[in-house]
Amino acid sequence: MNAPEKTSLEIIGLSVTYAGHGTHRRSVRAVRDCSFSVSRGETVGLVGESGSGKSSVLMSIPRLLPESASVTGKIFCRGVEISSLSEAEMNRWRWRKIAIVPQGAMNSFTPHLTIGRHITEVLEHHFKMPRHESEARAAELVKTAGLNENAVSRYPHEMSGGEKQRAALAAAIACEPDFLLADEPTTALDVITQKEVLETITSLTRDRGMGVLLVTHDLPLASGSCDSLLVMRDGEIVERGPAREVTSRPKEPYTRMLTDAVRDMEKPR
Repeated sequence: MNAPEKTSLEIIGLSVTYAGHGTHRRSVRAVRDCSFSVSRGETVGLVGESGSGKSSVLMSIPRLLPESASVTGKIFCRGVEISSLSEAEMNRWRWRKIAIVPQGAMNSFTPHLTIGRHITEVLEHHFKMPRHESEARAAELVKTAGLNENAVSRYPHEMSGGEKQRAALAAAIACEPDFLLADEPTTALDVITQKEVLETITSLTRDRGMGVLLVTHDLPLASGSCDSLLVMRDGEIVERGPAREVTSRPKEPYTRMLTDAVRDMEKPR
């Protein structure tokens, strides 16, 4: 196998198994031998039904899976095998090289901190940035993410779901990472806000040359926002290719089932 490119995020032979609970304690193989890469400037969509293993793949990259998870395989970021780094070393890669907008990000803010303080804490921790500089940078970031500058002084409960998702994006890009991992970033948003948030993600990341791994069960959303798609079923990637090709000429029966289901839903009643 060729050496991983220094401009890519590369996952090789990734498998994730969760330890069992209860009387029988049967383990669960959530991800099976997955391999793919994401280049800087590229948006890759990982799609499939709920429970197919998508989020396990994404969360294994920054090593944020629960302790019950056993992970095998290798993960490289810009030529460095981050799957073998110590926890202290990995902490230096999170946010600065790989940032994440987690599933349920709208509820992940600390209630008693302003949006601005969420962002300044990241900047001060990773860059040792003085408070006045971090506050100025936070104001720039929220505007870049499509929010009014006064968003920095607001608390999470004062914002709509779409605004909080934009705020989470502003925090994620604060350290100008090379790669952004977005786990179901439009869940629980209305259709118009979904479109706006996805447009913000794609424009921000492309302007900065970031690579994006977008996890979603929404095939039309992914096909309209991603350069390429990975279709996942029962922990395995069953189809991959350019987004338009996968959705217009699917090769696998499972992918055809997903696309047919979408077409059926779009038919006039």
